[in-house]
Amino acid sequence: MSSENTSTSGTAAAAGPAPKIGFVSLGCPKALTDSELILTQLRAEGYETSKTFAGADLVIVNTCGFIDDAVKESLDTIGEALAENGKVIVTGCLGAKAGADAGSNLVKDVHPSVLAVTGPHATQEVMDAVHLHVPKPHDPFIDLVPEARGVAGIKLTPRHFAYLKISEGCNHRCSFCIIPSMRGDLVSRPIGEVLNEARALFESGVKELLVISQDTSAYGVDVKYVTGFWDGKPVKTRMLDLVAQLGELAKAHGAWVRLHYVYPYPHVDDVIPLMAEGLVLPYLDVPFQHAHPDVLKRMKRPANGEKNLDRLRRWREICPEIVVRSTFIAGFPGETEAEFAHLLDFLKEAEIDRAGCFAYSPIDGAPANELPGALPDEVREERRARFMEVAEAVSIAKLQRRVGATMQVLVDSAPALGRKGGVGRTYADAPEIDGTVRLLPPEKASKTLKVGEFTRTRIVAVEGHDLIGMPI
Repeated sequence: MSSENTSTSGTAAAAGPAPKIGFVSLGCPKALTDSELILTQLRAEGYETSKTFAGADLVIVNTCGFIDDAVKESLDTIGEALAENGKVIVTGCLGAKAGADAGSNLVKDVHPSVLAVTGPHATQEVMDAVHLHVPKPHDPFIDLVPEARGVAGIKLTPRHFAYLKISEGCNHRCSFCIIPSMRGDLVSRPIGEVLNEARALFESGVKELLVISQDTSAYGVDVKYVTGFWDGKPVKTRMLDLVAQLGELAKAHGAWVRLHYVYPYPHVDDVIPLMAEGLVLPYLDVPFQHAHPDVLKRMKRPANGEKNLDRLRRWREICPEIVVRSTFIAGFPGETEAEFAHLLDFLKEAEIDRAGCFAYSPIDGAPANELPGALPDEVREERRARFMEVAEAVSIAKLQRRVGATMQVLVDSAPALGRKGGVGRTYADAPEIDGTVRLLPPEKASKTLKVGEFTRTRIVAVEGHDLIGMPI
């Protein structure tokens, strides 16, 4: 969960102090970028944010509705906001979920007193609801936006890293997923708009740009890779061209570009040389989900395990330093012990650097619910635990190879200028989902650490999923 709890000094309306809006953002980075858009618009129109629900004129809750735990967290948060404030607008993925009865809405069924409910990427609908209940204090074309990063707007992340969403929605119809029903089909952002936002972020001091979407590899498919324009130059709306331009921007600012949600399509091979050149980080977040061809077929995934192994080998031939993280599902309906064993073999052979695993969980509205061969909860959980045991062994073995190496580390925390050490990340570690580097106090008294800056670090040990390093 990420929440906006910072009071701002936005311009007040002529008749008195500016109205305050409480805001809670739940779920994945894609939901976070939706929250950033809404907050940017709120600030542009002169609203302030409240530290508490009770101190706000109205509360907005951006929800997640992907798995049962996320649904519960979202509904509980809405209930808390209603109890403490009474005026609540709900947006996000849970807002798009149907209720038990035909034509009903789940949020409205559980919390009928909410003021309005919208689905994801619905900034204007949210603002319309805010205006209805808390009129805007001034004209956004006249007043400056406090804390905005140029055209990139407000960000909820620390100042040294930020998410850049390049598209919305997804054209796949994976049987376990309901995201397309909530976020729709793929809609790519104009490439000039994306690059302008990236430049504004780098110019604001961002040192790590994390590219996100539902399907980063499919960028531009919906517009047939139309040629756009940026800085007066033609640029095709496709993944390779976008990544190349982002890499050049990052290079000019001494920053990183990290790619997430990359499906292993053949054309991704063309991006790997950019990693070998150092233009973008040699890191790919690839949602494999499984490895056995029959399970992947039941999942309606767009690839199979054998091709994925070949692709990984080719990527490592081109760029030996590449790090691959992925997520998997254990206990999918009909999964046999042999199919699960095949997945474990794939995990070991593929040497996935960072792997997460979910025990399959039925989601209302997902076609997988109708598949035969549903497994008992205890079997699903037992397989998830076995998967993680293998995944951790593979990951730790790969981390051990880092000991003795000197690596560039981006500092995330450095109390007292790092005199007592700090915490950072290498190129192999995305924020909040991968490991960290525990930085020891520098041996040189003159050496200091600063959040948002890079430091050369000698890796001296492995500690669980993390590294221990000495700044040099």
